[in-house]
Amino acid sequence: MRKIKSMFGARLGTLILLGGSIFSGQCLAQASGTINKEKIDLLINGGTIVTMDGDRLILEDGAVAVKGDVISAIGFRTDLEKKYVAEQTIDGRGKLVLPGFINGHTHVPMTLFRGLHDDVTLDEWLHKYIFPAEAKNVTEEFVRWGTRLAAAEQIRGGITTFADMYYFEDAVAEETKKAGMRGVLGETFIDFPAPDNKNEAEMLAYTEKFLQRWQNDPLIHAAPAPHSIYTCSQKTLQDTAALARKYHAPILIHVAEMKKELDDSRAQNGTTPVQYLNKIGILGPDVVAAHCIFVDDADRKVLAEKQVGCVHNPSSNMMLASGVSPVPELRAAGVAVGLGTDGPAGSNNDLDLMEEMDLAAKLQKITKMNPLALGAKAVVEMATIDGAKALHMEKEIGSLEAGKKADVIVISLNEPNGVPMYDVYAQLAYALKGSDVETVVIGGRVVMREHQLLTVKEDEAIAKAREYQKKVAASLK
Repeated sequence: MRKIKSMFGARLGTLILLGGSIFSGQCLAQASGTINKEKIDLLINGGTIVTMDGDRLILEDGAVAVKGDVISAIGFRTDLEKKYVAEQTIDGRGKLVLPGFINGHTHVPMTLFRGLHDDVTLDEWLHKYIFPAEAKNVTEEFVRWGTRLAAAEQIRGGITTFADMYYFEDAVAEETKKAGMRGVLGETFIDFPAPDNKNEAEMLAYTEKFLQRWQNDPLIHAAPAPHSIYTCSQKTLQDTAALARKYHAPILIHVAEMKKELDDSRAQNGTTPVQYLNKIGILGPDVVAAHCIFVDDADRKVLAEKQVGCVHNPSSNMMLASGVSPVPELRAAGVAVGLGTDGPAGSNNDLDLMEEMDLAAKLQKITKMNPLALGAKAVVEMATIDGAKALHMEKEIGSLEAGKKADVIVISLNEPNGVPMYDVYAQLAYALKGSDVETVVIGGRVVMREHQLLTVKEDEAIAKAREYQKKVAASLK
C-alpha cells in the first residue's frame, strides 16, 4: 500500500498499487466545508489518470481540473466534481488520461518529402537526395504546408510538444501556434547556402529576429539549431551558441549520430564529437542533442555533468542503420533521455511517437539480448516526463500536476488492441497505437475532440501534399 498526502501534508486516503494501476478508495484532494464551487474552464473526469509525476501516481476514476492554460488540480472524480463547476467537460470513463507526448526531435516540413528516397545510408541520403531536393523545392510556402500536415499527424498521435530543426522556422512557428501546439523550434545553421539564408551572416540576422519575435510566447520556444559538427565549422557552432545564450534560448543539434561522424571527429579534432563540443564551449544545460549513438563512458559523464538533454530516435537509427544509442547507460549516467521520431522522410516516414516507445524498448532488448534492458515504464517516461527534462521544460510539461501546463491526452481503450489491460505502462508501450488517441488538449485548449481535429484543416493539407509530390518528383528528373 502507498499513503498519499495532500499539499498540506494531511493524509487523505489510501491507494493500492497493483500491476501498474492504482485501485482506490477515498478522498484525495478536497478541503471539507466548501460551500460554493470554484469555476474552471475544463474538467476531464472519470478516466484512469496516469500522472507521470514524481510518485508515478495513477488514479482510477480520476479527474483533471483546468483553468486557463494550467492544471488546477488532480484528484478523484467524485472529489473534483464537488469542488469545481466547469465550462466544458470531457468524459474520460473507460479511457487513459496522460500528459501529452513530447516529440524531442524532428524536421516537420519534411512531411512533404515523405518516401522520397529510402534504404540508403545517412550520408548518402543527405548529400545525394535530401540536400538537393531541398535546394530545388523548399520555400516558405512549402514549409507552411509541410508544418500543417505534420501538425495534423502529430495531434492525432497525441503529441502536444515537438522540437524541430528546419528552415524558415519563423513560418514553422506561425503554423505551430495556429495549430495550438507547443514547439521548441530551431532555425538551422549549416555551412553552405540554405533555402532561406545563403550565408552565416544572413542566418544570424534571421535567427536573432526570430528569437526576438517569439520571446515569452506561451507556446513557442525559438532556438538556434546548428545542424552538426560535420556541417558546421567551429566558428558557426560558437556563434550560434553565443546567440542562443544572449537570449536564454535552447540550442538544438545532432550529436554523434553516425560512425562516420565519430571517425572524422577523431581524425580532425582528435576526440569524440561530445568531447569536441565540450572543448569549444557548446555543451551546457541549454543543449538538446539528437541521437547520441556513439557516446562512450567518458562522453556520457560529460553529457550528465553538463546537463545536456539527449533524444533517442529508434526508427531513424534503425532505418538508416546508424547504430543503437546506449539508452540504458545514458539513463544510468544521469542523462535525461527523451524520444523523437526524427524527420518524416528517409530517416522515418511517420511522426508516431507511440511507435517509437515500442521500438525503443524492443531495440534495447534485442541488441543487449536482455528483456529487462529497457522496460515499458521507462519508454513511457521517455515520451513524457523524461522527454520534458531532455528539452529542459520539466517545470512546465511532461506530467499531470497542479500548476503545470494543461497538455493532456485521452486514449481510448475501446478497440480490440486496447483490452484487456493488466498493466498501464505495458499497454501504452506495446499494445496501444497513435490512432487510439481520442482527445487532445494543449495549454487548456481542446485541439482534437473524439478524433475530430479542431485547429488544422486536415483535408486541405492532404490535398496540398499530393500537389507537392508531383512538383518535387518533377524537380528531380
